Amino acid sequence: MNITLAKLDRIIEMAWEDRTPFEAIFYQFGLAEKDVVVLMRTELKRSSFKLWRTRVNSSVSQKHLYKRSDEISRFKSTRQRTISHNKISKR
Repeated sequence: MNITLAKLDRIIEMAWEDRTPFEAIFYQFGLAEKDVVVLMRTELKRSSFKLWRTRVNSSVSQKHLYKRSDEISRFKSTRQRTISHNKISKR
């Protein structure tokens, strides 16, 4: 898979977000959890990677769908604005 810099940045951003499950990353980019872990290990500093892994495996994170509430059925927050051409659109 050819990953552009923009895609790489978005994958890392999604991986850091607590409420974005690995399944959303797989759905958008075709990367399984193990691929995301490898990517994060290579792209982050060692200390940042350790913090990320600790966070992902904590009870705070909802990176795994089995940890999420059944009430949450979306990948995108309802409060998240649509972004187009690096400008945040107004409602």
